[in-house]
Amino acid sequence: MVAVRTLINGVPTGLAGVLDRGFSYGDGLFESVRFVGATAPLWSRHMQRLGADCARLLLPAPDPAVLWNEALLVARGMQHCVVRITLTGGVGKRGYARPQNVCATRVVAAFAPPQMAAAAYDHGIRARLCDLRLGEQPALAGMKTLNRLEQVLARAEWHDPDIFEGILRAADGRVISATMANVFAVIDGQLLTPALDRCGIAGVGRAEVLATDAHPRIAELSLEDLYTASEVFLSSSVRGIVPVRSIDTRQFMPSALTRHLQQHWCDLGFSLENAA
Repeated sequence: MVAVRTLINGVPTGLAGVLDRGFSYGDGLFESVRFVGATAPLWSRHMQRLGADCARLLLPAPDPAVLWNEALLVARGMQHCVVRITLTGGVGKRGYARPQNVCATRVVAAFAPPQMAAAAYDHGIRARLCDLRLGEQPALAGMKTLNRLEQVLARAEWHDPDIFEGILRAADGRVISATMANVFAVIDGQLLTPALDRCGIAGVGRAEVLATDAHPRIAELSLEDLYTASEVFLSSSVRGIVPVRSIDTRQFMPSALTRHLQQHWCDLGFSLENAA
């Protein structure tokens, strides 16, 4: 059993109502925030995305100060942890219509961070191309909603422990992301990441990388172009910058830009101390 410290609307409990709209309809959002001791280097980016996505999803945004205090409470005594903040449409009657006055449910929980071998950061991970294609819905594109069934089904495609990630494409074949991270490629010396205006999740780690690079390019990325890249890496606010060594039979080599961004992650306050 996974040990979890949980607050629901500020109350220490692990029980959520079965009539909550997050449970019934996936009506909600979540953020996974990496903590190092009592600090969260990307907290402001998480709060910026949560506020913007609440506005898009027509949910009342929680007070960041309240979230911060609750996050510190559940993370207390843990040198490394991931705090998941979940916000739902709250409890309501059956049916898709929300109550006129939404009383959102706020869940703040702390988990031990995922274990990553230091070799994955040094030499890169192996990935595969997923068969599942992401559906397009511009009204939800970019947001981290509670509905992650596409990622669940994509991850179910393989059981090989040597394969760390799967690359996801849209219906027309363009590359969008990995199942748990955003994708970046260095092509002809320029950093490129896929446009996410029709599907995919605009990760907080992705935002940090884009703010760090002087001339990033956000554009459609075909599989053929991805395979021409000199470097490919994944970004995640939880795992950081993870080089990709291979996608199926195609090989890549982490180089200068990947190493520079890994150093940037360390400079933010993250480290590999808890790597397995």
